[in-house]
Amino acid sequence: MTYDRLVCANCAAPVSEGRCPVCRANRERMQQQNGFLAGLTPMTLVALAVLLVAAVALLAHQTA
Repeated sequence: MTYDRLVCANCAAPVSEGRCPVCRANRERMQQQNGFLAGLTPMTLVALAVLLVAAVALLAHQTA
């Protein structure tokens, strides 16, 4: 989940704006949790999966 859609329970503002200390702390915590694939959209992940399947099929076809 991205923090730009979260609403703070403390100040009722979007967390991405960081209006209160709770918002700023949660925004920092969520930014630190970004992993390798965290910034990719679902369509990008689907495209990568399709490319991987195509590459495996091509390799299988060449060896047979």
